Amino acid sequence: MIKINTSSPEETFKVGRELGEKLNPGDIVCLQGDLGAGKTNLAKGICAGLGVKGEITSPTYTIVNEYRGRMKVNHMDLYRIRKEDELYDLGFEEYLYGDGVTIIEWPDKSRTLMPDNYLDINLKGQGTEREIRIIPQANKYIELITELKQDVGISN
Repeated sequence: MIKINTSSPEETFKVGRELGEKLNPGDIVCLQGDLGAGKTNLAKGICAGLGVKGEITSPTYTIVNEYRGRMKVNHMDLYRIRKEDELYDLGFEEYLYGDGVTIIEWPDKSRTLMPDNYLDINLKGQGTEREIRIIPQANKYIELITELKQDVGISN
């Protein structure tokens, strides 16, 4: 696990961009945190790091936004999902096991459908200050977060 503290939306975006540059097809990134914790801002940074051009918006009402960068990017916001059964209608598993990167906000709505391999990111904060905890849920992400730690200058 690594912990990154940011003091502005721009710094949070930059962490996301650095992370996005390191992701590969099939990677799953889960973003957790209260409303306003910075999940969508971090997701926008991840998309930028994956080479997505143009406007990146929150999929709160559409549930899924699909983008194309150096690979396909699926950005999901499950906040409005009431029952896991709704995820089957959405084609949730096809996104998870597809050839792109999948970013999931509010992943707690899909826990029984989640694979064992994903990157768990918890955001907390008030005002512009954020604490970002990145926890690999698979060995393949340990090297990735080690590189991220070096690139954003974390010493602990």
